[in-house]
Amino acid sequence: MTQQAEGSPQITLHERLSQLLDGPAPLDKRALLGTLHAEITQREARAYTAGWNDAVSELRRA
Repeated sequence: MTQQAEGSPQITLHERLSQLLDGPAPLDKRALLGTLHAEITQREARAYTAGWNDAVSELRRA
């Protein structure tokens, strides 16, 4: 799994899936599913954190 630096543009999940499926070294099913699970979990965690950060910012303004 690749990790992107903070502030770098994020590729879409569709683009990442295409990279994994069409990459130079095809992954076996377990590796593909493991990679997808890790990346989706990471994206969900970032989205969850961003939502909490937005909510805290709103509370500070009130």
